[in-house]
Amino acid sequence: MSSDKKYKLEYIWLDGYLPEPNLRSKTKVVDKEPQSVDDCPMWGFDGSSTQQAEGHNSDCLLKPVGLYPDSARKNGYLVMCEVLNPDMTPHVSNYRATVPEDPDLWVGFEQEYFFWDNGRPLGFPEDGFPEPQGRYYTGVGYRNVGDIARQVVDEHIDVSLDAGINLEGINAEVAKGQWEFQVFAAGSRKVCDDLWVARYLLMRTAEKYGLDINWHCKPLQGDWNGSGMHTNFSTKFMREVGGEEYFKKLMDAFEKYRDEHIAAYGPDNHLRLTGLHETQSIDKFNWGVANRGASIRVPHAFINNGYRGYLEDRRPNSQADPYKIVARILKTIESVA
Repeated sequence: MSSDKKYKLEYIWLDGYLPEPNLRSKTKVVDKEPQSVDDCPMWGFDGSSTQQAEGHNSDCLLKPVGLYPDSARKNGYLVMCEVLNPDMTPHVSNYRATVPEDPDLWVGFEQEYFFWDNGRPLGFPEDGFPEPQGRYYTGVGYRNVGDIARQVVDEHIDVSLDAGINLEGINAEVAKGQWEFQVFAAGSRKVCDDLWVARYLLMRTAEKYGLDINWHCKPLQGDWNGSGMHTNFSTKFMREVGGEEYFKKLMDAFEKYRDEHIAAYGPDNHLRLTGLHETQSIDKFNWGVANRGASIRVPHAFINNGYRGYLEDRRPNSQADPYKIVARILKTIESVA
């Protein structure tokens, strides 16, 4: 009987569904433990089953771009991939390829979501609604957050940190069954890769408890908060030079390209960006110091530090593709430089 150790590599990629992609994955068993992403071979898949190819010409390629330890599986690793055509060019669904490499860009995503249980948020009764919003945000106790959700988010923290993802925190959110986690990284592509892997790990962890994750920005109509993915960003210039004049030019550019940003910030955002529930209306742009009802929130520390530091774009929603968000933010910043 062979004693050779085998390693499980979970190849993860994004499919071609619209308006935003879904996560896909499959396992490759190999004989040698990978030391870096360069040790992970290219692989293929049936693109006709993922909205990425026709059945008569169905082969698509998976190019590994990130390697993460997978502590939930024995001898396991997660391999984030981008999708290529057979001729090695980026597939039309590969938005990662549209993101310029910028190692000095710092981004922090605040990913909100709902735990979904049999067609409704976790903790909602079969008929009717729970108590109104008020007690759930950063809530403690079974009445407010339940026990299953706490188990899932705690496991998610552990597997994410074990994977080397800089998950900076979690908290229960304003609506019943709604939670948030935060991911930070330097590097315009890396932070997006890390967020997608963190999403994958959350969905996989929730599977064990019979739960789904609802990423939609407004799964509940009425007086319930929607789900955003507030995006905190700074360039090296913003951190080290900045200045009031540059800041105002930057805000002018964000206003000028308002429609382009909204197009990149996730589907159905008109349901969430209503001017209520800590949002600005989708057809308006403004910025404000410590204003969570603004399009862009400016921290007090930014102003006090001579208009240097980071800014928070509060418009991206929970279902948005981070590659699209970062590509659009960088394009607007570059228009000012």
